Amino acid sequence: MGLLSIFGIKSKGELVKEAMAEGAVIVDVRTPQEFNEGHISSSLNIPLNQIEARVSTLKKKNKTIILCCKSGGRAGQAKNILEKNGIKAVNGGSWGGLNYLIH
Repeated sequence: MGLLSIFGIKSKGELVKEAMAEGAVIVDVRTPQEFNEGHISSSLNIPLNQIEARVSTLKKKNKTIILCCKSGGRAGQAKNILEKNGIKAVNGGSWGGLNYLIH
């Protein structure tokens, strides 16, 4: 538990671990070329420019979506899109960092 937890603010690591325990889906929002160069084995590749078009598919999963990319910037944009559409989402940051957190 981190210092911010005292105030009800959870760290990214805590959010990710809770979401994974509940069966979250990991979505990598990098391009297919970037994804093919390395990714989390269980992740789906939905590039950022396709997220809005895939909202209904992700909503049907009825799970928290953990987003990742190269650095976390695109994942943050995707998180905002999903949350505006009623989907619980977590910015997992970089795919490498997220991979470390979940394994």
